[in-house]
Amino acid sequence: MTIPDEWDLQEAVTEYETPWYDGGYDLLEQPDGTEKRYYWADLPPAVVVVARIDASVLDSDDGVDDGDGTDGDHLLFVEQYRPTIRETHLELPAGIVEDGESYTHAAARELEEETGFKPSSTVLVQEYAVATGVLRHDRGVVYAEGLEPGERELDNNEFLEVTTVPIESALERAREQPANDSTLTSLLLASEDDLI
Repeated sequence: MTIPDEWDLQEAVTEYETPWYDGGYDLLEQPDGTEKRYYWADLPPAVVVVARIDASVLDSDDGVDDGDGTDGDHLLFVEQYRPTIRETHLELPAGIVEDGESYTHAAARELEEETGFKPSSTVLVQEYAVATGVLRHDRGVVYAEGLEPGERELDNNEFLEVTTVPIESALERAREQPANDSTLTSLLLASEDDLI
């Protein structure tokens, strides 16, 4: 992180550390000479996966709800309760990028762990900073296709139901409340790049 010359970092304080993120503030002298604390939470990078799957790959034994049962290309979603906001959300598969992983490698790993499907192809659609007014957190959006059955391996805090949504209705479905930023942003980026 670089600080412009007209801003002077007086102090950087980490006030607390958790297994999920660190929190603290930077005391900065602003360009007008005044000082102000800027609070932040520092999180590891994360990845969101836009995963295309042909309905023919799904079978009755894989435990995946095939959405409306139509043939053709679908996107994989997970439905999960989010204790932080006390709501159940329909989301794209996602997770933390582990040390040394690329976004595409993390996407393939998270997709298989959460849904039980592994991709034969992944591509990074976009990397961007999230909620820059308060977070130090980067996110990557990865498009995955060529899905084949793999091994599902949920973390001890993941209670997910896997479902699919036909590609042509995925964005409309994702906009239904409760909606979330990572799913909407990822679908819009994939759509803009003509991937879905």
